[in-house]
Amino acid sequence: MRSISRFALIFSMLFLLSSQARADEEITADIYFNRAGMKILSGVANVATGWVELPKNIILWSQKENSTLAGFPDGLLWGIVHTAGRTVSGAVDIATFWLPTFPTPSPTFVWEDFSKESDYYAFEMGR
Repeated sequence: MRSISRFALIFSMLFLLSSQARADEEITADIYFNRAGMKILSGVANVATGWVELPKNIILWSQKENSTLAGFPDGLLWGIVHTAGRTVSGAVDIATFWLPTFPTPSPTFVWEDFSKESDYYAFEMGR
């Protein structure tokens, strides 16, 4: 009788712990699919709208210099750099969407924070 009660106790403990493991797997799968989905979505959007960095940087540099003529050359140069950076990082995000990292550019989309210059982070796990 004593061995049956031990077996029942061990079996019930394993049963209780297995449901917790299943819940952890579901949470992990949700996080993975959310990150992968966001990464491929932002990758496609950044490849399609990377060119918006050009007028964005011309506007930003014109505001920094307080003059359209003085800020135009710098804005044009940085706009070309950021256009290439956002487009290439979007292509990298499309190619590596299956890795559960965050999208490469910050801000994630060019239209999110139009007054902020873009930055690029390679394979950052948490922000």
